[in-house]
Amino acid sequence: MPWQECNLMDERLKFIAGLLDGEKMAVLCRRFGVSRKTGYKILDRYNSCGLEGLTDRSRRPYRHANQLPVQIETLIVRSKQERPHWGAPKIRERLARLYPDIHTPAISTVHAVLDRHGLVKRRGRRRNKATGTPLSTSDQPNDLWCADYKGEFMLADRRYCYPLTITDFASRYLIACEALQSTKEAYAFTVFENVFKEFGLPNAIRTDNGVPFASPNALFNLSKLSVWWLRLGIAIERIKPGNPQQNGRHERMHLTLKLETTKPAAKNFLQQQAKFDDFIECYNNERPHQALDMQYPAQRYRPSPRSYRGLPDIEYPFHDRAATVTTCGRICFNRQKINLSQVFAGQTVGIKQTDERIWLVSFMDYDLGYFDDETCRLEPLANPFGPKVLPMSSV
Repeated sequence: MPWQECNLMDERLKFIAGLLDGEKMAVLCRRFGVSRKTGYKILDRYNSCGLEGLTDRSRRPYRHANQLPVQIETLIVRSKQERPHWGAPKIRERLARLYPDIHTPAISTVHAVLDRHGLVKRRGRRRNKATGTPLSTSDQPNDLWCADYKGEFMLADRRYCYPLTITDFASRYLIACEALQSTKEAYAFTVFENVFKEFGLPNAIRTDNGVPFASPNALFNLSKLSVWWLRLGIAIERIKPGNPQQNGRHERMHLTLKLETTKPAAKNFLQQQAKFDDFIECYNNERPHQALDMQYPAQRYRPSPRSYRGLPDIEYPFHDRAATVTTCGRICFNRQKINLSQVFAGQTVGIKQTDERIWLVSFMDYDLGYFDDETCRLEPLANPFGPKVLPMSSV
């Protein structure tokens, strides 16, 4: 039988007593349900330490392989106290010059020591406050699409429905109304990809600043969905927070949608989607629209000539090198990591040297920010997707 946790010391004593009485190791190991390797280990501990060798030993390692010697840690702290305005790179360089015979720790290790001793002034996390972008007007189909989620509502089966709607700005054509289970990006990607395959690509898409169209904590409030649009050559427009009237045509459609399809709501998602499909058919092909001189939206709309063919390749002929952003939102540069944003994961960015030890990071035609090869921390430029956002160049 295996060891009993409540009487482990007694079990080991009985095991050793059996060996001392002349019993064979293999026989005892079978009786106590342990391997012969464990049996010989117990015997060795008894022979070297006596009865104390049969007690449980701490599994804590004797030493930590990467632990910084206390003397070096003291030197780091003392240097910071003497030069309170110096950061980790300068302190590390000072140690390397004063003590060339010792192994100099990495900059990140020096910074961690300073942080552990409360010698690092933490900056508040910078948030990119959403401000909206200039909004275009057009009387041509597919120049501008509008997208939003109509307010969630509960179905009869007690599940919430989040309708994602897409309309054409000029013709007011209702392109899509999909009953979704949440506002997660994965669902929105599927809807937009299906729409792009059927209707082609617009020149721009206007949304609010909510998820999944934008991300409050990401670089320039971009999201993976909006980065995907940029890759497809679709410009992004965002209304000013708290101003839904800037997407007034779309919001007016939502009012009609709510009255005709959610009161009452359907029993489940399939039945609710059927109600949405009927509404789309009526809204586009039967319901006269006053703003269109009583024409139907289908009479004004035509599919986009820009067909969807997947993502085009990105090239940076005027940059020094190109780098692929990792899944954790970083780019590798000379064996160092520069944090960019997870919304660019899998995308290729361009890196160009602009001054001694200063590098510029670009995504497509947009300059994102600078970093130096000492701190490797990206300093963002003015939001290229904000006040000056323009339709993507066809070049």
